[in-house]
Amino acid sequence: MSSYPAIRPRRSRATAWSRRLHAENVLTPADLIWPLFVTGRQGVEEPIASLPGVSRWSLDGIVARGREARDLGIPCIALFPNTPAHLRSEDGAEALNADNLMCRAIRALKDAVPEVGVLTDVALDPYTTHGHDGLVDAAGYVVNDATADLLVRQALVQAEAGADIVAPSDMMDGRIGMIRDALEDGGHANVQIMSYAAKYASAFYGPFRDAVGSRGLLKSDKKTYQMDPANAEEALREVALDLAEGADSVMVKPGLPYLDIVAMVKQRFEVPVFAYQVSGEYAMIEAAVAVGAGDRDALVLETLMAFKRAGCSGVLTYHAAHAARLLGA
Repeated sequence: MSSYPAIRPRRSRATAWSRRLHAENVLTPADLIWPLFVTGRQGVEEPIASLPGVSRWSLDGIVARGREARDLGIPCIALFPNTPAHLRSEDGAEALNADNLMCRAIRALKDAVPEVGVLTDVALDPYTTHGHDGLVDAAGYVVNDATADLLVRQALVQAEAGADIVAPSDMMDGRIGMIRDALEDGGHANVQIMSYAAKYASAFYGPFRDAVGSRGLLKSDKKTYQMDPANAEEALREVALDLAEGADSVMVKPGLPYLDIVAMVKQRFEVPVFAYQVSGEYAMIEAAVAVGAGDRDALVLETLMAFKRAGCSGVLTYHAAHAARLLGA
């Protein structure tokens, strides 16, 4: 077997053109989904302190971001509403309102930029006074079956408003099959389901809760329905169940701390796998940049390439627009 100096791995890395030629993975704007937060106030941008550079947008701002996504080559936007406090309730009934903030944003985007996909969050936490993703019983336990029934109705409301992908983020058992059946029966056979199939009870979600207005509402944690960070085989079981029930794609959340899960899911199932580079991950990059500990452009592109290398078909990231500009330069 040949050895040094006949074999010199550095030869292929010696020039920029050769590095491009030998790259095993390529990142483009088409790999990005841009999460956006919606506020019901009119004509405003509301910066989110714990997510520097990210804002809640009124409907006109959401439409402008949709046009920006189109121009940057970002194929899909993910929407998350900041429901006003007076519309939140114990049962999250506002989630079923066909004219709620989410549905108005869907319609505004599809009217203005129909060529950009719209992904919607299916869960009750933006609509409840207790901040949980489902209905809570007298003991404080999030009940599964009654919650799943509501999630089906929520998904239908969003599909009827024009959502292209519904993304259940609640982690209730059985809800994917129920939603798939309801979409088929309701004439929405082409609406995709991207399941948050492996969503962990993570410490990285804090800034997101600021963004949707649920920070401080929780009187307990979400460990009875979101996954234990110690578990990997359980993630494979969750993914298998959701695929069997009709999910078109699956998501791992959070992102970078769970690249092993992304790789395991891709290798086992050979299906489209997405990851969510969550708010805490974004905030850590921005904090590093703020104190001079790293270069934003390099950090953003390197972390996104890590997702591609692990097997992601795409990534939800708050850096989507910034990354797309860098990739299009």
